Amino acid sequence: MKKRGLLLIVVMLTVGLAFAQSKPEAKFDKTQHDFGSIKEELGAVTTLFEFTNVGASPLIIQRVSASCGCTTPSYPREPILPGKKGVISVKYSTVARLGSFNKTIAVYTNVPDTVYVLTIKGNVIPKRQ
Repeated sequence: MKKRGLLLIVVMLTVGLAFAQSKPEAKFDKTQHDFGSIKEELGAVTTLFEFTNVGASPLIIQRVSASCGCTTPSYPREPILPGKKGVISVKYSTVARLGSFNKTIAVYTNVPDTVYVLTIKGNVIPKRQ
């Protein structure tokens, strides 16, 4: 009976370890972008956050949400295979948003218990009248 119990524990640990090693993982080249000082008349500015799936199974981006309506993210809808790259594009509207800003973008994936957080910041300079 003890041998069966020990064998069951070993099998469960082996399966658990194999599952843990097969999960996806995103590694971002950067998680923050500083636009610096930008002019309001630009209307909008955009930056790209490139990432690589460094895990062993496909990475699926389930949703991406911005901290306010002035920030618009776009992301790949197809799975990112292990070793492949993807890009999340983030556009910030400068119209009538004078002064400094610091916004976050939450990236929800199929990686268990993980939310990737991206940040954009800068300072919008008003139009000259």
